[in-house]
Amino acid sequence: MQADVGDEKQVAAVFDETESRYGSVDVVVNTAGIMLLAPIVDYALEDFDRMVRTNLRGTFLVSQQAARRVRAGGAIINFSSSVVKIGLETYTAYAATKGGVEAMTMILARELRGRDITVNVLAPGPTATPLFLEGKPQEVVDHMASMAPLERLGQPEDAAEVVAFLAGPARWVNGQIIYANGGVA
Repeated sequence: MQADVGDEKQVAAVFDETESRYGSVDVVVNTAGIMLLAPIVDYALEDFDRMVRTNLRGTFLVSQQAARRVRAGGAIINFSSSVVKIGLETYTAYAATKGGVEAMTMILARELRGRDITVNVLAPGPTATPLFLEGKPQEVVDHMASMAPLERLGQPEDAAEVVAFLAGPARWVNGQIIYANGGVA
C-alpha cells in the first residue's frame, strides 16, 4: 500500500486496508521523511512547508491513526534523527521537524497510559540511505562517517535491529528517544 503521509484520508485508508487484510495492527514503524538542507537565511519557505507536511504532519497523522488502532501489547515507533542533538549547520529546518516528532512521541506515550502500547523514537545518525547520500559530495559523506567513533556510516540494518528490539522484546522501554548513531553525540 502506498499513501501520502500528509493526507489524513490516505493515512486512514492504509490503516483500514491493513485491518481488513490482517485483522489488527500490532506495530507501526513510521519512517517517512524528506530532508531538504540549506542555511536558515537562504531557506525557501516552500521547502520548509513541504518538509513540515511530510516529517511533522505525516508523523502526527500516522501516530493519530496508530493510537486509535494498535492493539494492546503493540508498539508505535517514530523516526527522528540524531541531528536534533548534534546541531549541524544547514540542518535547521530538518532538525526542527524531527524535534517536533520527538516531543509528539513522548507525549503520546503518556496519553496511551493503561493501553499496554509502547511509543518510542529511533534517532539514527548518518546512515547510508538515499535520503542521506543523495546530493552530497563524497568528501561530506566521508567526513560524516568519520564523526562516529566507529568510523563508518550506519547501515539500514543497524536501525532495523533497534526497530526489531522496540517492536518485540523491549516492553519496558517506553517514551524514549533511542540514539543509534555509532556514538556521534
